[in-house]
Amino acid sequence: MSLYENILNRIHIVHGDITQMDTDAIVNAANTSLLGGGGVDGAIHRAAGADLLKECRSIGPCPTGEARITGGYHLKTRYVIHTPGPVYHGGKSGEKNLLISNYVHSMDLAKKNNLQSISFPAISTGVYRYPKKEAAETAITTIIEYMKNNRYYPDIFFVLFDNENFDIYQSVFSRLTQELPI
Repeated sequence: MSLYENILNRIHIVHGDITQMDTDAIVNAANTSLLGGGGVDGAIHRAAGADLLKECRSIGPCPTGEARITGGYHLKTRYVIHTPGPVYHGGKSGEKNLLISNYVHSMDLAKKNNLQSISFPAISTGVYRYPKKEAAETAITTIIEYMKNNRYYPDIFFVLFDNENFDIYQSVFSRLTQELPI
């Protein structure tokens, strides 16, 4: 099996609720305060319970593009990796580099903690208005390159709540699978 085949076999596109994932970590598309909000962030905080908010208060704010790790509390997962994504302002304000940084910093924390399975949402595609197809391409290619360059091969789940993101991620993943040198 080639390196790319090994990597692609570890990437899964899932239609579902990230708060129900039983992976070593789930990634929270957080805001910079880490104190909860709407969308994925609010759902994770509600499902994890008050202890998650308490721990997030103790670690303070997190700049856009970086990541922090906490316990999973009442979630099925052991850890939550919080990463504030960029607000989209037309693509000319460094948004793509920040989104790449979200995935790299999240993977760095996962590797540092020896995690073997990580679930990601579609970071920044909700109220932060990042174009969904561009976000999917950035997410998937960044994860593939990270795994290749760091020789770190956890199971990656892109967990998409809505049909539109799920269809986009499936399409992008299928296209990228055809383009990679296998």
